[in-house]
Amino acid sequence: MTMKKVKNGLLVYSLVALLSFSVIGAQELSSKECENLGFTGLALCSDCNSFADFVKDQELVSDCKKCCTEDSDDSMSKIIYSGAVLEVCMRKLVFYPEIVGFIEEEKEKFPTVKVNYAYNSPPKLIMLDDDGQHKETIRVDNWKREHILQFLREKVKPTSVS
Repeated sequence: MTMKKVKNGLLVYSLVALLSFSVIGAQELSSKECENLGFTGLALCSDCNSFADFVKDQELVSDCKKCCTEDSDDSMSKIIYSGAVLEVCMRKLVFYPEIVGFIEEEKEKFPTVKVNYAYNSPPKLIMLDDDGQHKETIRVDNWKREHILQFLREKVKPTSVS
């Protein structure tokens, strides 16, 4: 085989692979794939739109939209939770400086958000309903502190000041 034929063969293979990924990318992802990407809690597509307002990564927003469910009505687009638990492994905190910054400097702004240290747990927000029951789980491994703040401002009921 000549070098030209090898190069042409690689080019054709690359184009076929690229087209395959494009077709696959246009499809919805499985719940396990979405969970691995960190989108288990962002169930409604309106949440992806809100997410896009403060996360300027188009690939991440695109992944979110592959994992979302169309809103059935406008009242569902703004689901608000009573509280949340930020669960993280204390031994792995060194790898998540944005999470550490949130816990040390911002957490007190959210009295209904608790921190739970669980062995080997990736950083995630467990969203709670009025009865304190687990409703959604959102992985926040790669979130910046400001993204966590914005998300909690939008999704957790503010506490009344007496």
